[in-house]
Amino acid sequence: MSIVSELEARSGHRCELCGSANNTAIHQVKPVNIGGIDESLLACFTCSSQIENPETTDANHWRCLNDSMWSEYDSVKVVAWRMLHRLKHEGWPQDLLDMMYLEESAEKWAAATGEHLNDDEKVIHKDANGALLSSGDTITLTKDLEVKGGGNFTAKRGTAVRNISLTHDNAEHIEGRINGIAIVILTKFVKKSFPKEF
Repeated sequence: MSIVSELEARSGHRCELCGSANNTAIHQVKPVNIGGIDESLLACFTCSSQIENPETTDANHWRCLNDSMWSEYDSVKVVAWRMLHRLKHEGWPQDLLDMMYLEESAEKWAAATGEHLNDDEKVIHKDANGALLSSGDTITLTKDLEVKGGGNFTAKRGTAVRNISLTHDNAEHIEGRINGIAIVILTKFVKKSFPKEF
């Protein structure tokens, strides 16, 4: 069974955030670790586009989170938590946040984008060239790095690390996986990879 079929089955072919049955598709919740159904949800076009484009957010549309924040699926709860934080200046979302509960692992996932922080609280991550880094980016190592612990190997200069996550209390640290091992990498040794234009 495909991921979209599994999501449609668990959601009854409806957006897992607002309940709409129109124009639904897979929405992967960043940062993606292994992918699959546990890191995805079924979302309508309206929800997906507003998640990805904060400037288009319509606060009244998200009153639906009053129901979806109680979902049994972490991917749905994580997005609900992020959207409530985005909208907390509206007043009513703070009441829902005060009632909401996430397991520690889900809360860490929800906080991984840093969206819940005020601008003056956000830790800014930049690569060796000063390019802004975001969760989910692909970076390239700019020097050989000795990896201790899990494998004791050298990660070679030029190695691509996909789908990084940011360490929100330290601007010099990011996290990524090399040879299947999760490691902390110093930002001064990485260069952001930009998609090639055709």
